[in-house]
Amino acid sequence: MHADNLIHARWIIPVEPPNRVLEHHAIAIEQGRITALLPSREAREQISASRVIELPGHALIPGLINAHTHTPMSLFRGMADDIPLMEWLEKHIWPAEQRWISPEFVADGSRLAMAEMIRSGTTCFNDMYFFPDITGKVALETGMRAVLGMILIDFPSAWASDADGYLERALALHDTFRNESTVSAIFAPHAPYSVSDEPLLRVRTLANELDLPIHMHVHETADEIGQSRKQYGMRPLTRLRQLGLTGPNLIAVHMTQLQDDEIEAYAASGGHVVHCPESNLKLASGFCPVARLLA
Repeated sequence: MHADNLIHARWIIPVEPPNRVLEHHAIAIEQGRITALLPSREAREQISASRVIELPGHALIPGLINAHTHTPMSLFRGMADDIPLMEWLEKHIWPAEQRWISPEFVADGSRLAMAEMIRSGTTCFNDMYFFPDITGKVALETGMRAVLGMILIDFPSAWASDADGYLERALALHDTFRNESTVSAIFAPHAPYSVSDEPLLRVRTLANELDLPIHMHVHETADEIGQSRKQYGMRPLTRLRQLGLTGPNLIAVHMTQLQDDEIEAYAASGGHVVHCPESNLKLASGFCPVARLLA
């Protein structure tokens, strides 16, 4: 048997089955695909490889997945530290985006973020940002797997001026990448506090029609909860449930502010949670109750 690459590692740790560690094993790769996983002794006897990589002190694992990213924001790193989320957004990040965001900015920031992800072992990411078509093109250039968020927010940006514009560009983005094997698009309304009911109902309809997930910041801060109670008379998850948005296709990000009944209802809905400990610590937003969610 021939392989382009044959990688020998002290340990190989697969995703499935769980709690399994293979010692002194090798992986054969041919034309970008894994073709064999077997003990190193057998691999040396059975496989001739163009390139042999010896990792005698390493654990080899599948590529990691970053389930929530804003890749171009790598260029904003270190901006406005040690302030709460809404002040960080309204007084620093959103003004900076209004001034600087462009296709060129997104391309450079995406390329930097992808280089850092590859270096740390991340091979797939779920993104949410403006000009996702540019991020998608960079992902294709690098060979990374990417899920592009079809961003929607109530205020105008360099990407679109209103809900109609955001959704029109979203559908065009979906069509652009629908036949790619490594890059796809899903809906990404920014957050309950930044997207009003009518656009969210349109997202629900389109997501159901196209059978696509919805990626959204939810229950990120205590302030978000207070704003929602004041504006809508209910907590954000309750509002999303009434709008028909909670279910197996919802990817709710952050989820630091959860009551027991919300955890029970969300689990029953089949929804997904992505927690972001570093982000939540940076902005002092709280902690996602991961153990309670898993339980």
